[in-house]
Amino acid sequence: MSVSAYVLIQTEVGKAAAVAAEIGGLAGVTTAEDVTGPYDVIVRVEAGSVDELGKLVVANVQAVAGITRTLTCPVVHL
Repeated sequence: MSVSAYVLIQTEVGKAAAVAAEIGGLAGVTTAEDVTGPYDVIVRVEAGSVDELGKLVVANVQAVAGITRTLTCPVVHL
């Protein structure tokens, strides 16, 4: 069973497109799109466990240059 989440990202001014393009190429990322509003990029990620999901976000997504803040929202099935 996989775990998925949306990662809401704020970037430095003018960096949203470059951040979305780079993140879109990471393993575990299913979509990465630049958006308008309080966040600049929204990413959907999938991993095999919650721990793997956390490692993906902290080690890979947050390491991309131009990101100033992330908010991870795990998907739940009620």
